[in-house]
Amino acid sequence: MSESDGQNQVENASAEASRVARDALVGKLRRSGLRPTRQRLALAEILFDGKDRHVSAEWLHEIAKGRGAGVSLATVYNTLHQFTGAGLLREITVDSSRTYFDTNTGDHHHMFLEHEDRVVDVPSNAVSVNRLPEIPEGMELVSVDVVVRVRPKAAS
Repeated sequence: MSESDGQNQVENASAEASRVARDALVGKLRRSGLRPTRQRLALAEILFDGKDRHVSAEWLHEIAKGRGAGVSLATVYNTLHQFTGAGLLREITVDSSRTYFDTNTGDHHHMFLEHEDRVVDVPSNAVSVNRLPEIPEGMELVSVDVVVRVRPKAAS
C-alpha cells in the first residue's frame, strides 16, 4: 500500500466517524423533540462532544464563529434555552448578569470561582440541605440547586 493510499484510508475513517457522530446528534435532538437544524447541529457538535462542561452563550458563540458556523448571538441564546427546555442542558444562574449552561444534567451542585469566572461541579453528596421552606399548596418541589461562590482570600 502506498503512502497516499494510507492517507486516504485515514481520511475516509475520519469522515465516517464524523458522519456517525453527526447522525447521533440528529437522533439526540429528534428524541428531545427538536428539529435538527443546521444551527442546532453546529452548536450541538460543540456542546455534546462527550465532555461535561459549563458554557456561557458568549463562549459558545465565539467557538461557533471560529468554526465557521455563522450563527448570531441571539440564535445561540435561543438554542441554549431550547436545549435546556428539552432537558439536554441545565441552566446555572450565578448572578443577574451571568448564566452558564451545563451539559451534565445529572444530580449535582456547583461552585463558582469568582476570580476565574468559572463554574465547576460539586457532587450532590458534598452538600447537605437540611431544611427547606414549606412548599405552597398546589406546588411541587422540582429541584434544589446550590451554587457556592468562592474567591481568593484578601491579603492580611
